[in-house]
Amino acid sequence: MTTDHEAVRELLGAWAVGALMPGDERTVAPHLAECDPCAAEAARLRAAVRHLDGPPVTDEHAPAADRGLALALRTRPAIPPTAAHAAPYAAAVSGLHALLGELAEHDRAWGTPVVHDWDVHDTVAHLLAADEPLAVRLGLRAPGPWDGVDGSPWRTAWAERTQEVLGRERGRTPAQTVASWRNQASDLLSAPEAHDVELAGRATTLMGARLPLADHFLVRAFEAWVHTEDIGRALDRPVPPPLSPHLWQLVRLAVRILDLALGSKEPAVALTVAQEDDAVSWVLGSGADPVSAELVLRPVDFCLLMGGRVDPAEVPRGVSGSESAADLVLARAASLAWL
Repeated sequence: MTTDHEAVRELLGAWAVGALMPGDERTVAPHLAECDPCAAEAARLRAAVRHLDGPPVTDEHAPAADRGLALALRTRPAIPPTAAHAAPYAAAVSGLHALLGELAEHDRAWGTPVVHDWDVHDTVAHLLAADEPLAVRLGLRAPGPWDGVDGSPWRTAWAERTQEVLGRERGRTPAQTVASWRNQASDLLSAPEAHDVELAGRATTLMGARLPLADHFLVRAFEAWVHTEDIGRALDRPVPPPLSPHLWQLVRLAVRILDLALGSKEPAVALTVAQEDDAVSWVLGSGADPVSAELVLRPVDFCLLMGGRVDPAEVPRGVSGSESAADLVLARAASLAWL
């Protein structure tokens, strides 16, 4: 369960630069009036922003604790409110930016191992590369081989591009990499497709999946949150799950992708994703056959499974009926991860 404290902590970076959505403003303000720790952190971030409203802050003259925040905040104006399909990505970007803002430019924590063979700096560079295909499709970047324009299999092109970006960013400072990632994210969230539902309804193929642009924004939110979770776990800093409405958007997207991957020939399994009073059910696999198993998962566990962060044999679940049919769904879900 996400507490008010955890939810507001995720939004403090956006609050400091005036980038909250209207609904979030109604959550943050009352909480800051009652919670001293959050109010203190908010005051620190707002003071940094006010400081940055003065003369440009350079790497040489800024206090060490403010350098990463300085570069990220000064290079882009506040992100305007987005449509519902892009709101989870905006929140994920704000959450990761707030977490990274806690690290000073020369903090040794940037070299902390995170996932795969990446440290914190590398993980941000990976997100910079991961956002590129959508930026290209929206006309914000020039096309490259990673966008599949040369006919290469997308996984091959993607792996090559990731390594290229990692190699480049390792020669830059963490603050520079964070600024580049944040700037590109701001461009995506400022694009018409992030605000216009009709434009976002156009389908396009990215990373091997043909989905509406609205869903590709959700994919970006999914990956940004998973890697924020990776970084938080590596640094032993708690990262709250997405806000409930955003989390359920991610769940529904993940179910659609899983259902397509299973196809109509696999045994029918009733999947229920449930948390407290919220529960949604789907029947996956064959629609012509009786349900052979019922599988119950919590939303965060399901998303982390789809993100490759939970072993399908160990994910907390409830199962009735055919264990093998349920296990097939869990294994297929975990196999879809590319994060």
